[in-house]
Amino acid sequence: MKIHEYQGKEILKRYGVQVPRSIACHTVDEAVHAAESLGGPVWVVKAQIHAGGRGKGGGVKVAKTVEDVRARASEILGMQLVTHQTGPHGQQVRRLLIEEGADIRHEYYVGLVIDRGCQRPVMMASSEGGMDIEEVAAHTPEKIFKAEINPTIGLTDEQADDLSHKIGIPAASVARARVALQGLYKAFWETDSALAEINPLILAGSGDIIALDAKLNFDSNALFRHPEIVELRDLDEEDPAEIEASRFDLSYISLDGNIGCLVNGAGLAMATMDTIKLFGGEPANFLDVGGGATTEKVTEAFKIMGNNPNLRAILVNIFGGIMRCDVIAEGLINASKVVGLTVPLVVRMKGTNEELGRKMIAESGLPIISAETMAEAAERVVLAARG
Repeated sequence: MKIHEYQGKEILKRYGVQVPRSIACHTVDEAVHAAESLGGPVWVVKAQIHAGGRGKGGGVKVAKTVEDVRARASEILGMQLVTHQTGPHGQQVRRLLIEEGADIRHEYYVGLVIDRGCQRPVMMASSEGGMDIEEVAAHTPEKIFKAEINPTIGLTDEQADDLSHKIGIPAASVARARVALQGLYKAFWETDSALAEINPLILAGSGDIIALDAKLNFDSNALFRHPEIVELRDLDEEDPAEIEASRFDLSYISLDGNIGCLVNGAGLAMATMDTIKLFGGEPANFLDVGGGATTEKVTEAFKIMGNNPNLRAILVNIFGGIMRCDVIAEGLINASKVVGLTVPLVVRMKGTNEELGRKMIAESGLPIISAETMAEAAERVVLAARG
């Protein structure tokens, strides 16, 4: 689950991280009023969407008068902001953040993820703030420093100070940087974040260390522990199909292709998409119906996939372990009839009661294409999608 920059800053602030004064807005008039309330000679008008690269896409503007704030807010609010993370269609801007200007002397990067290699949280820091960390990693990896964190201890003073020295924070500001880095770690750990990032973390002319941006993504499996974070969810920023799928406990992610995938098991779903691409096709979605798929879930899955205007064919790939193939076959037959499926359907089933499942499909009278292997299923669905 993702949240907006202004929401992330509110969380960081609670953990002692210094952030600029700012006000979130939904209208141009609110933006003007926010600037007047904040005061000062310079403001930054920021689009609030769940994607990075907003500045490069024209979603972050500096204003030096209240009239400028009105003009910049009018430009940004409602725009379809396209960044490297939104895809070509972009994301409509429905919220703004009006923020006081900052006296920036240097920009740094700091972020946290769980490193599966060492099975610990790892803090990454760089002197190259304001840039995409992927660009830094690709071109100047020697400028990225890391600290593995023992979760029973947390980020120690020594680790925080060592990172600060390595990325060039002046000695006079190291103590303030320590507060920021340890606050970021505590926010990451205590909110069950999957990612916590400040880019840029700045050195101000006063010597203060300030989070000029904030990005927090949360582990959806841990949200039951954090109802206060669930309340921050902005459904306008999420794919309607993914929202609908979550209502039926379906793991669904929209993709850019035209071949729908319905699979039980995340690993098998990934392998199915890879096999489709191997045979020259493009998956339209990731869809894991889980080990307890019911007729209702399969029917809803078909409805969600069918709402995609680019859909040209569907591949169902089932391993009957926990879930029996005959149960899936019954669900497919009923779902096909209820939905009135109009695109080719290729089905490959292996495992418990697979013979019975195949027999049920063959006797259903529906134009379902059967396949024995994943390769055969992928080849047939790609051909079907091409007409």
